[in-house]
Amino acid sequence: MSDLDAAPGGPARHRRDQERVDQDGLARALRAAVRGEVDLSATARALHTMDASNYRRVPAAVVAPRDADDVAGVLAVCRARQVPVVARGAGTSIAGQATGVGVVLDFTRHMNRVTSLDPAARTAVVQPGVVLDDLRAAAAPHGLTFGPDPSTHSRCTLGGMIGNNSCGAHSVAWGTTADNVTALSVLDGTGTPRRLARGWDGAPDGLRALVEGDLALLRTGYPDLPRRISGYALDALLPEHGTDLARAFCGSEGTLGLLTEAVVRLVDAPRARALAVLGYPDESAAAEAAAGLLPHGPLTVEGMAADLVRGADGLPGGGAWLFVETGGDTPAEARARARTIVRAAAPDTVDALVVDDPAGQRALWRVREDASGTATRMRDGTEAWPGWEDCAVPPERLGAYLRDFRGLLAGHGLRGTPYGHFGDGCIHVRIDFDLIGREGIARFRRFSEDLAELVVAHGGSLSGEHGDGQARAELLPKMYGTGLVGLFGRAKDLWDPAGLLNPGMLVRPEPLDANLRFAPLPREPVDVVFGYPHDDGDFSAAVRRCVGVAKCRTADTASPSGVMCPSFRVTGEEEHSTRGRAHLLHEMLAGEIVTDGWRSTEVRDALDLCLSCKGCRSDCPVGVDMATYKAEFLHHHYEGRRRPAAHYTMGRLPRWLRAVAVTRTAPLVNALARVRPLAAAGKRLGGIAPERAVPDIAPRTLRQWWRRRPRSRAVPDVVLWPDTFTDHLSPVVGRAAVAVLEDAGLTVALPPDGVCCGITYVSTGQLDRARAVLRATLERMAPLLDAGTPLVVLEPSCAAALRTDLPELLGDDPRAHRIAASVRTFAQAVEELAPHWQPPHVGRPVVGQTHCHQHAVLGDAAERRLRARAGLTGDLSGGCCGLAGNFGFERGHYEVSKACAEEQLLPSVAAADGDAVVLADGFSCRTQLDQLAGVRGRHLAEVLAEGIARRER
Repeated sequence: MSDLDAAPGGPARHRRDQERVDQDGLARALRAAVRGEVDLSATARALHTMDASNYRRVPAAVVAPRDADDVAGVLAVCRARQVPVVARGAGTSIAGQATGVGVVLDFTRHMNRVTSLDPAARTAVVQPGVVLDDLRAAAAPHGLTFGPDPSTHSRCTLGGMIGNNSCGAHSVAWGTTADNVTALSVLDGTGTPRRLARGWDGAPDGLRALVEGDLALLRTGYPDLPRRISGYALDALLPEHGTDLARAFCGSEGTLGLLTEAVVRLVDAPRARALAVLGYPDESAAAEAAAGLLPHGPLTVEGMAADLVRGADGLPGGGAWLFVETGGDTPAEARARARTIVRAAAPDTVDALVVDDPAGQRALWRVREDASGTATRMRDGTEAWPGWEDCAVPPERLGAYLRDFRGLLAGHGLRGTPYGHFGDGCIHVRIDFDLIGREGIARFRRFSEDLAELVVAHGGSLSGEHGDGQARAELLPKMYGTGLVGLFGRAKDLWDPAGLLNPGMLVRPEPLDANLRFAPLPREPVDVVFGYPHDDGDFSAAVRRCVGVAKCRTADTASPSGVMCPSFRVTGEEEHSTRGRAHLLHEMLAGEIVTDGWRSTEVRDALDLCLSCKGCRSDCPVGVDMATYKAEFLHHHYEGRRRPAAHYTMGRLPRWLRAVAVTRTAPLVNALARVRPLAAAGKRLGGIAPERAVPDIAPRTLRQWWRRRPRSRAVPDVVLWPDTFTDHLSPVVGRAAVAVLEDAGLTVALPPDGVCCGITYVSTGQLDRARAVLRATLERMAPLLDAGTPLVVLEPSCAAALRTDLPELLGDDPRAHRIAASVRTFAQAVEELAPHWQPPHVGRPVVGQTHCHQHAVLGDAAERRLRARAGLTGDLSGGCCGLAGNFGFERGHYEVSKACAEEQLLPSVAAADGDAVVLADGFSCRTQLDQLAGVRGRHLAEVLAEGIARRER
């Protein structure tokens, strides 16, 4: 830029001012035209730059229409200003069609209702923003369901499914979305409302003439296969196909019109299901076998190979598997059909099993559904990307196609892991493209061109489920020829003469290697504090983990073991989802929309409601760890600046509590905290929510109690970690743990004074202080480390910090990894070190919640086994208690914290039997139960210690 260009009043300033005037004018016009929200903020635009594809486009505005009139209003404004319009549901599209440079319409906020449901007619009327699982839930009481079911069923919307003609695992039984649509209400590009069903009524002028003028081409130009999704389905307008306008519109990706309502067909839901899992020697054998199972009438035939599975627990032997679901009126009927399939497949299989209990089936389906995420990382950590996610060939050619596909990958020096809908010949795959370097992008193009030719040679479709978008539309002439592709363009012009509906997609597309999402990211690693060992120390690579599959966007509680993402479940806002926060961090690194880097207020505000629960670390299919990213961001954001008051109070809680213990002023502090004016002033100054009661500090700490006990001279079997919460706030838990461990025959020791896991410093982003505290801990723990003594940690958040944060902050110190490896939860220590000990028989049901960090980092299998041995029956709920350390105590967080608890924890406790034991191993969980429900939760150690005491009386 020249000096003149940069000078005040120069051309650059003029362009910026003109752009601002245009934005302001667009905002005013949109707000005058619609009742829904109009948002041109950096946050809103940054959240909608990407979908689940490789592409990124920056929108001018995001509008959440309330009804069809709002949609018409947006179209009118955009036509007047020649601004493109893009419809968006959950943003899980894989070909780039849910991104756009104009106005993005977010249908999920308001137009998200099942308007009516007619069980007799087996139809439902839905708005475009309805989540598929919500429709299925509405249909379930009538024994009905919507047949197509993509793996994103918990967050994908009907509008998106219609736009992409989505399919899912059950298409062998119930077809694609187009097979299940009766009528559509749409607005074309001119704003004209149209009702589309069978017949020509509702068609734009000239469409019938266009079809009748090229009947021969339409009759011969389409491949015959069940998963042909590519291009426009103009052949649905042929007279022999019933001239079905609604069907022809499906799969048009928002390029022909904007959907405002749909009438969809429902199908009978099987009363019972069974799952046959068939093990084959390899992927090719599974693919060859799939088509032969179709005559047996399965509901699904899904395939995946061992190189995609991270844990094969529950799977039969083999190098690849087919998941074949069967249905019936009774469990016995469904099971019999599954066994029939096992027998039919037996000559080719190496192993098989039939699972008929719902929980077991869900666990296995979760392995398959998470594949779209797990496939984004190869076993060696290499990143893999979509782009050729869902080609389809005739099912009987699948084996041969996969062999050729593997050869093509090898020829280009690429790797990928195919999986998907083997029964329909549709294959998903993520490939380790380098989409950052120039040569890598060139290879991406060469491979794409060669693969398109391979698919066509096998009689296939470039898209078998997710649409063409920008990823494949450029290559449609290879599949359809220039004549039929030209016909697509002429049809587009009839529906959308100004070309403003999702331009660059499907028709007259942008190049497949343009607008790649990684182009603006920094090429060199960003200077960070955490080690990011799974991303080679590269924060950008860690942020790139989020590929947009949006499992974090579900508000569904049908999977009670899940945690992610509690703040989104409460607010429903994209910026409070793990994906939304990851996208904002991406844009922070890109620097185009979010321009002030680590000082970004947009990122800070989005992270403010992140509970640091670490649920995403385990529940996100690609292992996004937003708690760590938040801590990293807060460290840089407040570096050299004044922090929020809560960082000085709760963030440095270990320091303050040690001071109280040393001065033995706990009774005085507790008394002062009960003086209402003093407490209110203290909470105001300390950044603490006024609604919160400050927990009592124990008059005698765990350490003080320990020092008064007789000392054993024996070599300790375990070291009991006196975390801040147990030591100062809940020493009764520590005393109970000592009683149980000693009853189990173990000799217990405590570590030297001054050790700390640093969790409060980490969660508030005080990483320099956290590292200093952890270094001091390593020094003090050296003798115990040398002895290899297991470390029993009672507080799950502290155990998780020692297991993960410590080695990721001090990864260059081998002692950090030794401590991490030595960490055991209470139940793990008992199970491992005292396997023959018999716990007391408590014989009562349990209720409560598995701690988030336990779920995400530590696992709770040992806890469940120990409970069972003690006669504690039942399961704990999932979700998050909402207190989450300092989060629920910080000013401004109380309502969200309370709402998190009200989702699963509080209802489960309220509904429990009066004799139930309320279990809560985390101090935060116990505090939340006490303050919101007046219920005393107890650590498992307390319950067992009480049982031991009763047994000894």
